[in-house]
Amino acid sequence: MPSGGAPPSKAAPEAIKAIPVRHYGRYVAAVVVIALLGLLANAVAKADLQWSAIPDFFFDGQILEGVKNTIVISVLSMIIGLVLGVVLAVMRMSNNPVTSSVAWGYIWFFRGTPVYVQLLLWFNLALIFPVLNIMPIYKDEMTDVMTPFMAALLGLGLNEAAYMAEICRAGIQSVDEGQTEASQALGMTQGQNMRRIVLPQAMRVIVPPTGNEFINLLKTSALCEVVMYEETLRKARNIGNNSGAVVELLLVATLWFLIVTTVFSIGQYYLERRYAKGSSRQLPLTPLQKVRQNLFTWHRRPARSGGMKS
Repeated sequence: MPSGGAPPSKAAPEAIKAIPVRHYGRYVAAVVVIALLGLLANAVAKADLQWSAIPDFFFDGQILEGVKNTIVISVLSMIIGLVLGVVLAVMRMSNNPVTSSVAWGYIWFFRGTPVYVQLLLWFNLALIFPVLNIMPIYKDEMTDVMTPFMAALLGLGLNEAAYMAEICRAGIQSVDEGQTEASQALGMTQGQNMRRIVLPQAMRVIVPPTGNEFINLLKTSALCEVVMYEETLRKARNIGNNSGAVVELLLVATLWFLIVTTVFSIGQYYLERRYAKGSSRQLPLTPLQKVRQNLFTWHRRPARSGGMKS
């Protein structure tokens, strides 16, 4: 730059024009999906269904009783599976070869056989054991003991325990071993360490798959129809066979299963948030909070830019 001269002026850079990339594949996929949905809607509209039967039987007393029985058997089976699963997980992680082998054999058997077969085995147990004789505690006819409710409860609960054992074992092993060593140094017993140190921290890992298992258990309870348990599907089929609206009552059962699983899925979501407080610095917004945030953002007017400061 020459001495005493003004610096050369620089031209202002041109504004960048961002040209978005066109994703033609997305447009094609959207058109295909909309076309398939249209074909499906057209097929449903032309189906020979008595649509009025769905609202007529939706709140029928027998259907509501079946929904109640479905929830009861699912909750009780999940409690059995959770309690027994924790015991089996601790047994499998034990240094005792007998207890660990028994736990492994239990998990291997119940995970390796279908729930449908297990339900039939419990329901037909009276064919090989006519009398249940637990001397000197209890003695009765097996047909009186193994009712449809008991067969369904044992079939679902014992099967669920095998899966919960693996979930609980994974949760327990996720806790750092150093915390167990620290609790033992403080004089805690193994049981106190498990109740006060390990399990509370393992719940963060155990809760999400446990919620999924319960949702799956709600749907699996429909298999209890085979043991004559009066759950939602059996009630719907009985009404459908008597009224002639077979498919319509199956749709009623489908809608009730969707409602029940949705309600428990919402509960699972908030339960997971509760146990995530100890590991996440900031919890993600709930769907309701997202709606409120978007509403307030939409109603908020953009701020006006003020004058330039000298």
